[in-house]
Amino acid sequence: MESHLNRFGGMSIIVTGAASGIGKATVERFLSEGAQVTALGHHREKLEKAFADQDMDRLQLMDGDVAEPDLAAKVVAAAVERFGGLDILINNAGMGKGGTIEELSLEDWNRQMAVNVTGYFLMAKAAIAKIRERKGAIVMTSSVSGLGGDWNFVGYNASKGAVTNMVRAMALDHAGEGVRINAVCPSMTKTGMTEGMSDDTIAKFQQRIPTGRGANPEEIAAVIAFLASKDAVFVNGVNLPVDGGLSASNGQPAL
Repeated sequence: MESHLNRFGGMSIIVTGAASGIGKATVERFLSEGAQVTALGHHREKLEKAFADQDMDRLQLMDGDVAEPDLAAKVVAAAVERFGGLDILINNAGMGKGGTIEELSLEDWNRQMAVNVTGYFLMAKAAIAKIRERKGAIVMTSSVSGLGGDWNFVGYNASKGAVTNMVRAMALDHAGEGVRINAVCPSMTKTGMTEGMSDDTIAKFQQRIPTGRGANPEEIAAVIAFLASKDAVFVNGVNLPVDGGLSASNGQPAL
C-alpha cells in the first residue's frame, strides 16, 4: 500500500464492519499511518482472511454483531486494554435490503435499523467517554441515500437518514468537549453490497455519476482518515458526500 504521513502514530482506533469493503480499506489506511487498530467484524473467519498478511503488533481482531447490546462495551474495553486508550471510532458496519414499504418485511426493516442505526448508537455510546479523554473523533459511514431518496430502498434510506441526523445531533452535544463527529456519504462503491448488481444496474449508476464510475473502497477510506485526523480539526457535524459529483446535479439529464 502507498505510504502516508504518520498522522495517527500511537493512536488507538476502532473500525466496525472491518472484514471487507470500506471497513477493510479503512483499517489498512489507518495502519499505514501508524495507528493501532481494533477491527470488528461479524465473522471471525472473514476477518482473519482479510488481514492474514498484516503484522498483528498494531492490530487486534474482534468478531460479533454490532446490534448485540453487550458487544460495544467489550470492544471498547479491549481497545483500551490492548492499546492504552481510545482516540477514534469509525462506525462503518452496515447492510441493505431493497423494497418499497409494501414489499419490505418487518424483519428486514428491523434488521437494517438494528445494524445501521442501533449498532452505531451502541458503539458511540460505549466509546464517547474514552474518546472525550483524548479529544478524539467519531466518523460514521452514512450514504448519499441518507441525504436523498432512492427508489425501492425505503428501509436503507430511513436508516441512513437516521445516521445523518445522529451525526449532527452528536456534533452539537460534544463539540464543547473537544470531540468531533462527522460522516462520509458515499455513492456507489465497489463492495459486497454491489457485487450482486447486474451490468445494466451498474451502467445506470455510472450514467448518473459525473466521474463515470463508482468509488473504490480506498477512496472512501482516504476521506474517513481525513475527517478523523487533526487536518480536519475545524470540521464538525458534516455529512460529506464522497460521490464523484453525483450530488452536484439537480437531477436533470445530461444534454
